[in-house]
Amino acid sequence: MRKTLIGAMVAAALVAPAVASAGVTDAMIQNDAKSTEDILSWGMGTEGQRYSPLKQITPQNISKLTPVWSFSFGGEKQRGQESQPVIHNGKMFVTASYSRIYALNAETGEKIWKYEHRLPEGIMPCCDVVNRGAALYDNLVIFSTLDAQLVALDQDTGKVVWKDKIDDYAAGYSNTAAPIIANGLVLTGVSGGEFGVVGRVEARDAKTGQMVWVRPTVEGHMGYKFDKDGNKIENGISGTTNASWKGDLWKTGGAATWLGGTYDPKTGLAYFGTGNPAPWNSHMRPGDNLFSCSTVAVDVKTGQIKWHYQGTPNDGWDYDGVNEFVTFDLNGKRVGGKADRNGFFYVIDANNGKLENAFPFVKKITWAKGVDLKTGRPIFDPANRPGDPTVKDGKKGETVFSAPSFLGGKNQMPMAYSPDTGLFYVPANEWGMEIWNEPITYKKGAAYLGAGFTIKTLPGVDYIGALRAMNPKTGKIEWEITNNAPLWGGVLTTGGNLVFWGTPEGYLKAADAKTGKEVWKFQTGTGVVAPPVTWKGKDGNQYVAVVAGWGGAVPLWGGDVAKRVNYLEQGGSVWVFKLSK
Repeated sequence: MRKTLIGAMVAAALVAPAVASAGVTDAMIQNDAKSTEDILSWGMGTEGQRYSPLKQITPQNISKLTPVWSFSFGGEKQRGQESQPVIHNGKMFVTASYSRIYALNAETGEKIWKYEHRLPEGIMPCCDVVNRGAALYDNLVIFSTLDAQLVALDQDTGKVVWKDKIDDYAAGYSNTAAPIIANGLVLTGVSGGEFGVVGRVEARDAKTGQMVWVRPTVEGHMGYKFDKDGNKIENGISGTTNASWKGDLWKTGGAATWLGGTYDPKTGLAYFGTGNPAPWNSHMRPGDNLFSCSTVAVDVKTGQIKWHYQGTPNDGWDYDGVNEFVTFDLNGKRVGGKADRNGFFYVIDANNGKLENAFPFVKKITWAKGVDLKTGRPIFDPANRPGDPTVKDGKKGETVFSAPSFLGGKNQMPMAYSPDTGLFYVPANEWGMEIWNEPITYKKGAAYLGAGFTIKTLPGVDYIGALRAMNPKTGKIEWEITNNAPLWGGVLTTGGNLVFWGTPEGYLKAADAKTGKEVWKFQTGTGVVAPPVTWKGKDGNQYVAVVAGWGGAVPLWGGDVAKRVNYLEQGGSVWVFKLSK
């Protein structure tokens, strides 16, 4: 039940009289990628290109890029900081670990207000207590919380305007993604694929929080629309019950939409990636297990799935397909690019889901020999699927070594696309894993894997991370910059011919977008696992910002790789830069 709250759970620290914000409109959000004076959406535009046309900072003058201010999130609540700031009317809104959000003066770093969500005991986030950002609409800033709630705050005061429960955290649900806004609707997914949840996309009225529709991403579950009184109206089952899931496992089928989505006004579709099917033990669930490990295109007006593309049918390696689907123009078509966790880069028609091209963006892939461009299906290597526990002693199946690891050729860290160069800039990782299957039964709120694993570095490879410039026409790696530790932060590219990205070693870096020559770096003092942004301030200067704070899935799940980077320090802060005069 939606609740309207005024002033609850807010700790406000006003440093100056608030100026009432001009409301963010649908037209402003649709123009977000072209507008340079604000950032209204995760992805710097709902299409997710993370490209800014700003040209003030270039490879020729970037040596003068210096810090303007830094703001600490404070307290003992550090851990991973994966947030992308949003900016409007001179204010920066930035989320932090443990479901906190701050409003800051975007040019001085002074705190305007802070909201700290009161988290219950017993939350079960899979991969750190992160939050990836907020969305802006009207006079609201909207973000999700670790106990699976959605909170809308007044941009000027930080007071709660509405709040709604997404699902039950005790059943394993959580939420870490930034919402997106499409035609006045706030679109969110769910996290919790390791706990047997049911993935879905939800749409609410962004001004009121009233539910409009919900679309499950596991075959067999009913979708719903909601009337003005909040009553459910059936809106059709997703897929066909038992068509690609045998038995009852679809009832706890996973396919969590935990990274959120993108939206393209040109197609009217929202694109959400879906995670692993549950449990990990694929021998228990023969079939493709739709719509797991897929890109699902949802008509935002109807809440219906228009098309889907599945990268890893009958996934046996935890190759979540949640990676962002970034739309762009190619050869006269509106298409989308996706660097999948399974190691393949896909180019897909954004209107109908037809596969246009697929190619590796990492050097080592063992689970499949390639992708059949006629059928769109992977060419599996049967010898690389973890073994069936029932064949041996019923306790543990045969172990295989697979690459990439389940942490993926790319994970949560978003890539960028430049319409100037025609290249995608992909933060990739080269690693593998030993993985095996085990018997498992579902228990509400308990981990639901049926597998064991150990992350490994690749023999003979002296790096893990690699920023790669990928040509979506040819599949060619145009250039790369390797990194000792895994890359876990996102990428930004600009009209000034620059690419910005962060490293776990603490650097924010920049390179020439055409040549890959590294031209600048700055040490933030802690690992960078968040995407940078840029905007033009009211003073006419181009600013660059990034959130810093080491954490995320690597130190929690990284096995041998986690040991390799255990010297890295945690933190929690925002850094902002501009050219010195």
